[in-house]
Formats: sequence, structure tokens, C-alpha cells
Amino acid sequence: MASQRKPVIVRRFSRDWIAGYAPSTFLPEAPQLELLDQSGKVIRLEWPTIKWLCYVRELNVSVADQGNPERLLHKRFTVRPRVAGLWLRMTLLDGDELEGLAANDRSLVDGRGLLLTPPDMRSNTQRIFVPRSAIQTLEVVSLIGAGRRRPGAVEQPELFSENPDG
Repeated sequence: MASQRKPVIVRRFSRDWIAGYAPSTFLPEAPQLELLDQSGKVIRLEWPTIKWLCYVRELNVSVADQGNPERLLHKRFTVRPRVAGLWLRMTLLDGDELEGLAANDRSLVDGRGLLLTPPDMRSNTQRIFVPRSAIQTLEVVSLIGAGRRRPGAVEQPELFSENPDG
């Protein structure tokens, strides 16, 4: 059974960050994010102060990773993604640009924000949640569809009859 809270690193517009555990889904009417920090305290953060939430593989942050605890090295795709989805490019309120793949479904227009697959799938960051209040501009770069489905097997007509005379 999946956990109700996932490990995240919350980056705020003030450039500081907080590591903890956040819910896997957010209620649209919730005025704040409730984050359970690593010591077990509940911290409430206002949505307009949050730049993004990075769902991460591990919360262990070394001294070398203090400036980039998400280990999000690539914020843009270098080549066309191979996974199906909507390739989005956005500019955040502080001027940072970020690209990611979003599901091509109703979550694009509903909800508290956008859940993206980051450009570098090998980094510590598995998913990025960007609150709608953090987005200044949003551009759809491309719709990357699932592979075309081939029609069912079609009988091939006989080219040669079995009778050599006819």
C-alpha cells in the first residue's frame, strides 16, 4: 500500500528550502501546504511563498548539496522526450525557467498546480509539483503522443494461386 505522505524538498521564493513529507495529492481549497518536517513537526506554508515541491528518492542532503538539495541539474530537455505527455515550458515568478512533462488530462486545468516529470529522470527528483500561484507564463512546446496503434491483422490476399495453370 502506498504511503499517504511522500518525501519532498520544498523550494521557496526566498531561496531557502525545507525537507520533509508532503501529501501525495492536494485539496484545491486548502489555503496552505501542511508539511511534516524530518523532526515530526507540522509546518504550514502559504502557497504563494512556494516555488516548487520536488518529490525525491531520498532526503539525505550532503554538505555539497546544500545549494541544490533537489539535485535538479537540468531544468530543460536537451532532446525531445520519449515519454507520452504534454511538454511544457514555464517561467516562474522569480524568472527561473523550467520544463517538464505533464499528463494530458484534466489535471492541467483543475487542482492546486501542475505535476511534472523533470527533464533529468536520473536525478534525485522524481516529480515536480509547481503551484499555479508560482507560474508567470506557461507555454506548450509539444504534445508527445503514445505510439500509433496499428490496426488489427488484415488478411493478405493470395498473390499466386496454388494451381500452376490458372
